[in-house]
Amino acid sequence: MKRLSIILPAKNEAAALARLLPALRTAQPDAEIIVVDDGSTDDTRAICEAHAVSCLSSPYSMGNGAAIKRGARAAQGEWLVFMDGDGQHDPADVDRLLACLHEGYDMAIGARDWGSQAGVGRGLANTLYNWLATRMTGHPVLDLTSGFRAVRAEKFREFLYLLPNGFSYPTTSTMAFFRSAYPVAYVPIKAAQRVGKSHIRPLRDGLRFLLIIFKIATLYSPLKLFAPASVVFFLLGCLNYLWTFNHYGRLTNGSTMLWSAAVIVFLIGLISEQITALTYRRDD
Repeated sequence: MKRLSIILPAKNEAAALARLLPALRTAQPDAEIIVVDDGSTDDTRAICEAHAVSCLSSPYSMGNGAAIKRGARAAQGEWLVFMDGDGQHDPADVDRLLACLHEGYDMAIGARDWGSQAGVGRGLANTLYNWLATRMTGHPVLDLTSGFRAVRAEKFREFLYLLPNGFSYPTTSTMAFFRSAYPVAYVPIKAAQRVGKSHIRPLRDGLRFLLIIFKIATLYSPLKLFAPASVVFFLLGCLNYLWTFNHYGRLTNGSTMLWSAAVIVFLIGLISEQITALTYRRDD
C-alpha cells in the first residue's frame, strides 16, 4: 500500500477542523495529515496540535492555491488527497477516490451533485465551466472546480508552477492533467454545508471566476477558442459586405476591419497554441 498524504488548506476553520480531524484520523489512521494554515487568526494551530496533526502556518494569507502548493511540496506520500478544511467533504469518501488510483487513474475528483452546490449562482457557474471544459477536452467533465481530489504525487508536482495562488487551482490542475493525457476519473459525492462563512465573495471574485472560462481554453487548446471567434469575425465581415454592396455598391471600411480582426484573432490563437505546447514540454 502506498503511503497517503491528506492535505487540508484552512483559513480560520478551527471550528470545522475540531470535528473533521478526528473523523479523518479514524477513517485513515495510517495517513499523513497536513493542515496548511493560510494566515489564520483563530485556534487552527492549537486544534492541529491537539490532534497530533502537522500544521504548516503562514504569517499572512497567500491564497487557497498557495496553500495547496505548500502542502504538496511538504507531503511525503506517493498519493495525495486534497480536502477543504471547512467540513464539506466526508472522510469516508477518501477510499472511494483512492480506488480509482488503484484502477490506474492519475487523478480522481469528487463530483458534487446539484444539491451540494453552494447556491444557485455557484451551481449555474459550475455547470457552465463543466460544459465548456467538456467541449474543449472531448471528455466528460462532471465537476471542474471541486477541491476534493486524489492524485499521484509525482504527476501533480509536474504542474505546481502552473497553479495560481487563488481559488482556481482545481480548474488549472484538471485541465493540465487532460492536456498531458493523464487519465482523470470522477466519483459522485455529497458535499455537506460548510461550517462557518465562505471566503469567496461574489463581487470580489466574480471577475476572477469569469477569467476561469478563458483559462479553461488557454490551458488546453487556445485554438479551440480563438478559431471559432475568428470565424465569427470573418462571417460578420461577409454579412457587412453583402449589406453595404447591396445598398451602396461598394466595399466599406467596416468589412475590411472585421476581416482583419478575423486574421489577427486566428494568428493570436496560433501563437497561443505554440506557447501552450512549450508550457507542457517536459525535459526529462
